Amino acid sequence: MERIKTIEYWQALLELSKGKPLLILKFSMTCVSSISALKQFKALETDFPKYLVIVQRERDVANAIAQDLDVKHESPQLLIMQGGKGVWQATHYHIKRQLIAEAIEAYVV
Repeated sequence: MERIKTIEYWQALLELSKGKPLLILKFSMTCVSSISALKQFKALETDFPKYLVIVQRERDVANAIAQDLDVKHESPQLLIMQGGKGVWQATHYHIKRQLIAEAIEAYVV
């Protein structure tokens, strides 16, 4: 899992997602549901790359993700990206390893 620390890196990942699916977790260091989401995200076994945005440290990146994908910013928020767009998202206690795995199977082609 890698952190997205700059808007430039986010833009490169947005472009990368046009050819390869990837997963992004927006995480808050002060939120209990974020801690649970991070544990679930780390436990997820997948071949797709996983990325993390810490919203307190990379607020500009978190906002750019919301704007570029036309989604409401939430934290925690998990996004599955493919084709340069978000194809599935979950927030708060809906970020569960099994739900993410099912979403990958259903939404990633």
